[in-house]
Amino acid sequence: MSNVPSDLCYTAEHEWVQVVDATTIRFGITDYAQDALGDIVFVSLPEVGATLAAGSTCGEVESTKSVSDIYAPVSGTVAARNDAAETAPETLNTDPYSKGWLVDVTVADANAECAALLDAAAYSALISA
Repeated sequence: MSNVPSDLCYTAEHEWVQVVDATTIRFGITDYAQDALGDIVFVSLPEVGATLAAGSTCGEVESTKSVSDIYAPVSGTVAARNDAAETAPETLNTDPYSKGWLVDVTVADANAECAALLDAAAYSALISA
């Protein structure tokens, strides 16, 4: 059974979203996604200052099994990226919700962005279907 923290929001593409403050969200891949991928060996992230469009590809995760796109869960500007995830991609396997975060995005209203996504119950239902 995958770990689905109740304080996060989720996308159907298996990204988690956390409200950091009123105009910042942080996202990464879910425990379910990292488990499905297997051993992650490479991560590519967008540059700080890049403009993201919700639903568009903004990076990729490569595992010993496959390469998967990372989709932007919201539209906004990249405020920070977790360079440690690129230098130690296995962190996404061992700690996807904390040390394995990927990108911070500046948005107009972080709470509204999160509210438009799946809550933990809806995401749990999605991955158990």
